[in-house]
Amino acid sequence: MNGFFLVLDGIDGAGKSTHLAFIQEFLANERIETIYTREPGGTPLSERLRDILLNKNNKIHHDSETLLMFAARSQHLQQRIYPALQQGKWVISDRFTDASYAYQSGGRQMPDSRIATIENWVQGDFRPDMTIIFDVPVAVSQERVAKARQKDRFEQEDPAFFERVRQAYLRQAAKNPHRYAVIDSNQDKEMVQNHLQHILSGCLKQWRANK
Repeated sequence: MNGFFLVLDGIDGAGKSTHLAFIQEFLANERIETIYTREPGGTPLSERLRDILLNKNNKIHHDSETLLMFAARSQHLQQRIYPALQQGKWVISDRFTDASYAYQSGGRQMPDSRIATIENWVQGDFRPDMTIIFDVPVAVSQERVAKARQKDRFEQEDPAFFERVRQAYLRQAAKNPHRYAVIDSNQDKEMVQNHLQHILSGCLKQWRANK
């Protein structure tokens, strides 16, 4: 695949959406053909599964939740991500499999090994080229979400759940620092975007060297 797969991840309210316009402008200025997508979602079927997963009125067993996440991901990969990468495009996704390690393994306390088994079944050895983790304290995250929108099924969880989610993200990043970048998004906007520009420039250099 000749494209580049970049994932934006982190706990709810960490700032992924806030900084998306900056990423779009950076890549547009570099004349990079890019598609923007999200998880769960990205295809008609995956969006329907998203509605089920986020609906706060639905009671879903943890195992069912994990399997539905990967069902949506499988469709997303086959229908949207793989074809775009094969065409040489950049794919920017709001969340990917690290979110399953964070929310289902960290938050729900499911063993990592279960996530890894399904990950290998659905993805084989395919992984993002770079994952940017936007990191904020849980209290900041919850304050931002409360101001921005009605909470979905996940966002209604308690602070202890989100602290486990946050630590799971940081553990994932620490395992492979060459494929992850962690941004303290509790800084002012300009500082975050300076860090983002540095990361994106490195990704661009890597991609061009490998073409």
